[in-house]
Amino acid sequence: MNVHELNMKFLQIRNYKPENVNELLDFTKRAYIYNDICISVYRKLVRELEAQGAEIPESF
Repeated sequence: MNVHELNMKFLQIRNYKPENVNELLDFTKRAYIYNDICISVYRKLVRELEAQGAEIPESF
């Protein structure tokens, strides 16, 4: 799976396009937690999303 396929899956499940790469990063994390994707796919997607500017929000 690549970011384009992730984007399509997001659109299919959520019925709207992600507003930014951070939203895709959250979606990727959720998919990994629920065992929809394996660790190797998760790591690849996170690297690609971070390269596009995705960031983990800072704690309060």
